[in-house]
Amino acid sequence: MPELPDITVYIEALESRVMGHTLERIQLNSPFLLRTAAPPINAIEGQEVSELRRLGKRICFGFADEM
Repeated sequence: MPELPDITVYIEALESRVMGHTLERIQLNSPFLLRTAAPPINAIEGQEVSELRRLGKRICFGFADEM
């Protein structure tokens, strides 16, 4: 059994909803959610989601044209 089965279930549910779709816009409610400022967060707007994976307790989105 995976260490964090709930994260695995979330990723599986997200795959059918976001994989292959284009990210239209990003809105952060709290600047403390962002750990880096380079490249700017809006640099991935308009890019296609190509990967979903788990990094610890976080869900990571990968994009086709990442910098």
